[in-house]
Amino acid sequence: MTAATPASPQLPARFTPGGFLMVLSGPSGAGKGTLVERLLEARPDCIFAVSSTTRPIRSTETDSVEYRFIDRAEFERRVTQGYFLEWAEVHGHLYGTPADEVAQLEQMGRVVLLDVDVQGGESVRRLRPDAVSVFVYPPSLDSLRQRLARRGTDGPEVVAQRLQNAPGEMAQWDRFDYLLVNDNLEQAVAQLIAIHDAERARVSRLRTE
Repeated sequence: MTAATPASPQLPARFTPGGFLMVLSGPSGAGKGTLVERLLEARPDCIFAVSSTTRPIRSTETDSVEYRFIDRAEFERRVTQGYFLEWAEVHGHLYGTPADEVAQLEQMGRVVLLDVDVQGGESVRRLRPDAVSVFVYPPSLDSLRQRLARRGTDGPEVVAQRLQNAPGEMAQWDRFDYLLVNDNLEQAVAQLIAIHDAERARVSRLRTE
């Protein structure tokens, strides 16, 4: 007697990936911004969450694109109002991530990208343990020094401060979910896209219709 063939399981008509928060952290000059730009180009479901900062705007930046540039008094007022998901003082300037904006974008099913310093990344991880955290690690301190000098956006004192802080920041790589050693840009971009795609397919985030 031939055994009956099991019926195929009925899959939902459609799987819809849910949104989530992806945080890129690392020392200044590690290449976080470039990696964010490349991921935005490669995956249209991604969107960049614009943080607020009190540091001066650079000649290569546009307000409300890279950051929202505000003065310290306004920043501190927003802190008291609970406006930020996380905020920190880094290299003498305040940086913060808008909480409501991130939540709304996630609810829309978007992958919300944050480009934050190591301190900010740790803060997000504490407040949002569900966030996907990626540490961008430079190949060496010397390469970091060259990148900061080549970037030409900060004065010598600021560059020196960033380099002084870099070893301590780099030592925190093992607190994050993923590590990207950015010694080859194309390879690092491919790895970041692979992380995005794997996390996008995570069963716990899928919605069914």
